[in-house]
Amino acid sequence: MMPGRRGQVPEVKRGGAAADVTLKVWCSQNQVDTGIMEQQQKAFAEAHPEYNITWVTEIVGEDKCQESVLKDVGAAADVYMFASDQLPSLVEAGAIAKLGGSTEAMVKETNSEAVVATVTVEDSIYAIPFTHNTFFMFYDKTLMDESDITSLEKIMAKSTADNVYNFYFESAGGWKLGAYYYGAGLSVFGPDGSDVSAGVDWNNATGVAVTNYLIDLINNPKCAYDGEISVSELVGDHRLGTWFDGSWNYDLYKGILGDDLGMAVLPTFNPDGKDRQLLGFYGSKCIGVNAKSQNMGAAVAFAAFLGNEENQILRYQLSAQIPCNINAGKNETILADPLAAIVILESNTASVAQPANSVFSARYWTYANTIPTEIRSKEITKENVQEKLDTFVQAMTQ
Repeated sequence: MMPGRRGQVPEVKRGGAAADVTLKVWCSQNQVDTGIMEQQQKAFAEAHPEYNITWVTEIVGEDKCQESVLKDVGAAADVYMFASDQLPSLVEAGAIAKLGGSTEAMVKETNSEAVVATVTVEDSIYAIPFTHNTFFMFYDKTLMDESDITSLEKIMAKSTADNVYNFYFESAGGWKLGAYYYGAGLSVFGPDGSDVSAGVDWNNATGVAVTNYLIDLINNPKCAYDGEISVSELVGDHRLGTWFDGSWNYDLYKGILGDDLGMAVLPTFNPDGKDRQLLGFYGSKCIGVNAKSQNMGAAVAFAAFLGNEENQILRYQLSAQIPCNINAGKNETILADPLAAIVILESNTASVAQPANSVFSARYWTYANTIPTEIRSKEITKENVQEKLDTFVQAMTQ
């Protein structure tokens, strides 16, 4: 058993010819603590009297799912939740079932193309997305107003006190860094990240301009740098104008700033004389079915149930996870929620699908993360940018 096992929900007794099945489910801690998973399991059992279900629910977070599944696919959960960037590795390992029929149709018909792309490998659907996974911009309304936050140039030019930083630079291991290069029209392995033969174009003239822009930004005294001082410390003292983060930290910042907390899509930037929209990596959190499940029919049905419109709304109500289902996203309560509205707007207007490619995953996070690190340490300067970017591209494509 995986660490953190919650044990089994009492067996649901059925009459007639109900089939005895055991379904092991892996989900995050909050899905258990809020009671969502138990509520959904009971509702599914009631809706499917053809199954006599024994539930086994274990805590495995979406970020750790791939690692846990690949340790022993046969012993992994029948149904599990994971972050979409893990999909290529799960597919290559034969650890996730390809979805078809009504489940495939549901995914395609109730999600935008960008969302569907996060669960697609070589034109096949492998999972059911249930919430957005991207970042946007937070700002302190006492330091910045709506007219200041539309571009990084305006943000950095805003007059603030000497002890105030206008912007916080965090690459998040390359996750947030990509917004600058993709925003300038560059890519890794082609526009959708699936064509390794397309190579990486970050070392062209535009890539040089973007990197020079980052050199100026990171070395600007009004830009705080990740690891040297914390966002929460600065926010608590009203010493930070803007920063990039996701919905998962909304409660933290709201608790500190209250009504002074602002939210917006990522701003534009101008690295080469052109105003360009920063594009944050977009992914989803989704539900997969183990390809080695001994109860495939019940597992697929339960996964589809977890990802349907009704349960996405329930998950939002109980754990603030914003639905990616198009119809659920039109719910009046969700539309009235400023956090939900900004996540949906960011996803639709200022994001790019995070490449779902095992070669990308194996290389990008290691090599992209060195760019801001070496800028900060002065190992990358405007004098050697071309050389450093050539080295990056070579490492990515060798």
